[in-house]
Amino acid sequence: MYRSTNELKGYKVLATDGDCGTVQDLLFDDDTNIMRYLVVDTGSWLTDRQVLVSPVAIDQPDLDSFELPTVLSKANIEAAPSVETDQPVSRQYESALTSFYNWPVYWGSSPTPILNRPAATVELKERVAAGNGDPHLRSANEVTGYEIQCMEDTLGHVEDIIVDTESWSLRYLVIDTRNWLPGKKVIIAFDWVTHFTWDDRKAHVDLTRSQVENAPEYDPRLPVNRAYETQLYDFYGRPTYW
Repeated sequence: MYRSTNELKGYKVLATDGDCGTVQDLLFDDDTNIMRYLVVDTGSWLTDRQVLVSPVAIDQPDLDSFELPTVLSKANIEAAPSVETDQPVSRQYESALTSFYNWPVYWGSSPTPILNRPAATVELKERVAAGNGDPHLRSANEVTGYEIQCMEDTLGHVEDIIVDTESWSLRYLVIDTRNWLPGKKVIIAFDWVTHFTWDDRKAHVDLTRSQVENAPEYDPRLPVNRAYETQLYDFYGRPTYW
């Protein structure tokens, strides 16, 4: 079952003994393209606490009630690690950045850009590498809005991520081909992303600008089914994953 991460954010998370919060973000491994955690805001019963819940503990989403049932009790959720235990790479860099420049910590809605100083960038990377954070852990909230870096030029931005909730594999990026005003939407396979760069907020793909611009248009109101996937892979001339 394919679901949009933008849609999943806001779903109610159900413990076996009651509601336990809502999905605020999803953290994925950009090396394996697997969803690692759901970030759950536990709301009033655990004040100001966001915990990490593995998709392994999640049953299939209920599309009618916008709920994610789990096999966990509220006690299990309460004992789950905090989001600060395993931070996405953007937060790791922000932490190193504030320390490097002796700035006050403020977690804004978007990352603070690294200043254009090679020596500073090297030291920041060393600080992150020396920590316990996972350098491949990415936030869906962070990546949404990243610019698409094609082989020769930039194009549009990431609008959404489509995930397979059977395996929790990341299947597709939804791209708006214009940077500011709404434009044509297309999707590309997540496997075609070569890497992400946090400092300039880009998703790098091994596709030409023309390929992305002329790809079959994506309508989010319609399901991504095998017929659409076949058309997509045929257009790009890429081998299918199935």
